[in-house]
Amino acid sequence: IEFRDVEFQYHDDTDTVLRGVSFTVQTGQIVAVVGLSGAGKTTLVNLVPRFHDVTGGAILIGGVDVRDVTLTSLRRGIGMVTQDTILFDASITDNIAYASPDATRAEIESVARAAHAHEFIVDLPNGYDTTIGERGQRLSGGQRQRLTIARALLKNPPILILDEATSALDAESELLVQDALEKLLLNRTAFVIAHRLSTIRRADAIIVLQGGRVVESGRHAELLARQGSVYAKLYATQVFDSNPAPPVETPAEVARAADGMS
Repeated sequence: IEFRDVEFQYHDDTDTVLRGVSFTVQTGQIVAVVGLSGAGKTTLVNLVPRFHDVTGGAILIGGVDVRDVTLTSLRRGIGMVTQDTILFDASITDNIAYASPDATRAEIESVARAAHAHEFIVDLPNGYDTTIGERGQRLSGGQRQRLTIARALLKNPPILILDEATSALDAESELLVQDALEKLLLNRTAFVIAHRLSTIRRADAIIVLQGGRVVESGRHAELLARQGSVYAKLYATQVFDSNPAPPVETPAEVARAADGMS
């Protein structure tokens, strides 16, 4: 996925939100997008599925401009898990299978187990047939997140856009959601609007946005070592949730190692 000198503004008479954004994401890489509120993080990732079209430059997937393919074919290959969980006043089964209407019950239960949702689902009055209310209001925040992760697992897209939730979860829900996200990110090309330090450390690349521009890019240790870097200042002011995580190989490195052993 290539961002090629991308510019964006919402209207002709408004300020430019993104300016001269250029970078390339290799297949299977996880890219963490970081920056202060208003830096343009959400706008940047929303350009990939064409919720908005660029007003300058281009975004290419596999060398093809995203504007040259239909929205249906483009979005078929993209999964999204956002802070504002999109759930409907329907059954749990219907919510998980929303993007995959031909899925079998066994497939739905399989992804629910992987997302750590099966355990709470079977405790509900009607199990998978339980209606969850508008926007999933009958579920807790952690339960809603796990349902949207299950939906993305079922869709099984090659590209994932993840906006890490910053809402407070209890410790158990936090661990379950994090484990489910690890499974979801495996072997996918992903853009993560990252708030957790553990996620940022695992990323194959970090894009630092400031004022709509990419001001820095690199790996966690590399950016932290740069004297006076924007990233180091963000880190020092504890913008990120400092969930402890040991140094680990990035997903792309793990995949390369696995290929070498096969």
